[in-house]
Amino acid sequence: MKLLKNIHDIENLMDAVNRCRGDVILRSADGREEYDLKNELARYIAIGELCKDEADDYELFCMNPSDEGHMLNFFYKLDPRHAQAA
Repeated sequence: MKLLKNIHDIENLMDAVNRCRGDVILRSADGREEYDLKNELARYIAIGELCKDEADDYELFCMNPSDEGHMLNFFYKLDPRHAQAA
């Protein structure tokens, strides 16, 4: 799933990742960079990348299909069109 532009809620993103059972991979659009967000060291590097202006050039991949619900719920709440519904 493609990341929304200007994602600033890193703490809640990592909480959503922590609720996932399987690995959650953050991958650059060109495929050159890949971070397993379940790995603590990779997580810190990924957070640095997400804080840059190019954060919308990354995608998330859930290795466990049942984890996608956690992540989709997180992004649903971030979308300003749904802010009133939340």
